[in-house]
Amino acid sequence: MIIKNGIKLAVAGAVALSAVSFVSTDASATELRLAYFMGSKHPMNKFVFTPFGKKLAEVSSGKLTVKQFPGGALNSSPPKQYSILIKGVADVAFALPGYTSQLFPISNVVTIPGVANSALDGTKKLANAMDLIRPEIKAKILAMWANQPPILLTKNKPVRKLEDLKGMKIRVTAKTNVPFIEALGASAVSQPVSVINQNLQNGAIDGILIDPSAIRSFKLYEPAKYLTIGIPGSGSAFTLLMNNKVYNGMSDQEKGWVDAASGKWLSESGGSGYDKAAAGGMKISKEKGVEIIQLPDSEIARFRDAMKPAMDKFAASKFKGGLTGAAVIKAMKGM
Repeated sequence: MIIKNGIKLAVAGAVALSAVSFVSTDASATELRLAYFMGSKHPMNKFVFTPFGKKLAEVSSGKLTVKQFPGGALNSSPPKQYSILIKGVADVAFALPGYTSQLFPISNVVTIPGVANSALDGTKKLANAMDLIRPEIKAKILAMWANQPPILLTKNKPVRKLEDLKGMKIRVTAKTNVPFIEALGASAVSQPVSVINQNLQNGAIDGILIDPSAIRSFKLYEPAKYLTIGIPGSGSAFTLLMNNKVYNGMSDQEKGWVDAASGKWLSESGGSGYDKAAAGGMKISKEKGVEIIQLPDSEIARFRDAMKPAMDKFAASKFKGGLTGAAVIKAMKGM
């Protein structure tokens, strides 16, 4: 809900959460509620959420401001962040397309192995395909970025070669990743990041395939004993979104302020921020005694060969409207 002069604007009754109205006067400030499920010390607060709020207040001379609701204050479920935005529980929300892959199939193509080689590169690949991505997101896209290609964290068994993965249960971010991990002989399960520390600790999963930044953010160095670098992969997509009714209810001037406080610069801040945070994750892994395993080029080639049938199947697959996986990858690569 938008807060106007400290008073929450809501529609009484059952539609209170879904019917969001934006009322604006020149004489008063409007406060937007920004929701995210991580704690306020997460790097994306530093690189995306806080910069957006500061810039918005700056360009609007304080007429549009942001109030953060971190730590799942409006809803603690990571996969439900998009839903609370659409319903109007939040005006702005951080959402991961990978957690609801069926809603964002094109956005999740950025996670296909080989699409991007860094977080900033993945962010640019998403921007290249924005005309294809925008129709599947029923909200105003303030920023869209990626994190780094994943590393593999394990507790009881190091992964030094392809055969080591056989029979292991590996957590992935998006269901899009499942066929590629299963092609390596492992079983794959998509899980939100909020549960993976405990699941690796108690043996519910054998490994975690994830961007290195999460090692520090979610203390994954605690259960993990081994870290394998080189398994073919690409980063996941992330979004900062605004409720459509909120944005469309703004004056042209207010929309201009929001547009100035978002877009390319904010997206690239998220991507470069994840690259920096990934370096921090690798650093703390070494400090905590996690064994770092770098796969040799010859072994990485074996992983790629094992994934090829899954890659070929994805390339030939079709999205709604007949667009192929290969066509989306081509668009992301600017070809």
